Amino acid sequence: MLPSFLSSPEELNQLADDIKSWAIELGFAEARIVEPDLAQYKDNFNEWLNNQYHAGMDYLANHGDMRFYPDQLHPGTRRVISLRMHYLPQSVETVERLKTKDKAYIARYALGRDYHKLIRKRLTQLAKKIELKVGDHGYRAFVDSAPILERQIAEQAGMGWIGKNTLLLTPKAGSWFLLGEIFTNLPLPVDKPTETRHCGSCTACLTQCPTDAFVEPWVLDAGKCISYLTIEHKGPIPEELRSKMGNRIFGCDDCQLVCPWTKFAKYTEEEDFQPRHNLDSADLVELFEWNEETFLKNTEGSPIRRTGFENWRRNIAVALGNAPTNPATLQTLQAALPHSSELVKEHIVWALKQHDLCNRD
Repeated sequence: MLPSFLSSPEELNQLADDIKSWAIELGFAEARIVEPDLAQYKDNFNEWLNNQYHAGMDYLANHGDMRFYPDQLHPGTRRVISLRMHYLPQSVETVERLKTKDKAYIARYALGRDYHKLIRKRLTQLAKKIELKVGDHGYRAFVDSAPILERQIAEQAGMGWIGKNTLLLTPKAGSWFLLGEIFTNLPLPVDKPTETRHCGSCTACLTQCPTDAFVEPWVLDAGKCISYLTIEHKGPIPEELRSKMGNRIFGCDDCQLVCPWTKFAKYTEEEDFQPRHNLDSADLVELFEWNEETFLKNTEGSPIRRTGFENWRRNIAVALGNAPTNPATLQTLQAALPHSSELVKEHIVWALKQHDLCNRD
C-alpha cells in the first residue's frame, strides 16, 4: 500500500525525478522507468534457442517463461527502473592494442574489478534511498544475475535502441556501458520508449566481426562469437576460428569499436573499472607464464576469473599462434608443452604449427 503522500500523480512524478537524481549521485549515467511488455519477444527468443545459437550456454534455456513476465521473477512487480553505468577507462587503448599482436587484448569491461559487485551495491543503495523516502516498496535488484531481457527493457524505457550487433546503443554514449535493473512494486510514471532504431543502412558491426558471428542483423550465433569462445566455451576452440581470434584472449569489442555511435562514448570515473595488474598492456608471453596461483591471485574480484585457468591458457596459446614469430614466443610455447593439460597442449601444438608455416615462407 502506498503512503498517503504518494496519492497524487504529482507526488509520484516527483519521486521518479528524485530516483533519477539519486541514480546520478550514485555514479549511474542514466535511469529510466518502464512498465515492460516482454511477451512479444518470446517467439524470437525460442527460435534463437531452437537454432542452437546459444551454443553451450544451456542455462539460457532454463526458467521457462520467467524472463518474459517480470512478476514471475519478482512478485508484485509494477515497474522496472533501468540504469546504465559507463565502464570504459580513458587511459586504455583499443584499436591500437588489437594491432599490437604480441600483446593481449582483453575486453575493456574486464580490465578492472568485477562490475557485478559494484553495480549491485549501487543498485541496492538506490533501492534503500527509495525505501527511506516511501517505506517498504517491494524491490529486487539485478545485474546479469537472473533471466532478464535487460536490453529490451532498456529500449522500452527509452534509454536507447538495440543495434544490429544486439547491444544497446544510445546517441549519448554509444554502447560502452553496463546495465542494471531494479524491479519495484511502486506504480511510478513511465518514460517514453524508443520507437526508432537508428542503425539505418549501416552494417559495420556485421561485416567487421572477425568470425562472422552474425547470422543476420540482430541475430548472433554465440558459437562463433569470440566473447563466447574465450569466456563461456569449454573444450577446444574450433580450429577454423582460431586464426581469426587474433590476440583477443578474453572477450571481444570489435562490434562496438566499428560502430559509428562509439564516437559518443563517455569515459568512466569509477576507480573499480581502471585496469589492474597491467592487463591493458600485458605481453602474451608474460600472461602465458602465469601459474595457477598467480592467475587466481591476479584475477581475484575480476570477471576474468570466470573463464578458469585452463581456458585462460588455451586462449593465450591461440593468441601466441597468431602473434609474430620470434624466439620468445616459440620458447614459451615449447617450454609449456610437456606440463600442460591435454586441452592446452592441443592449442599449443596448433600455435607452433602456425609459426612453422611462417618460418617456411
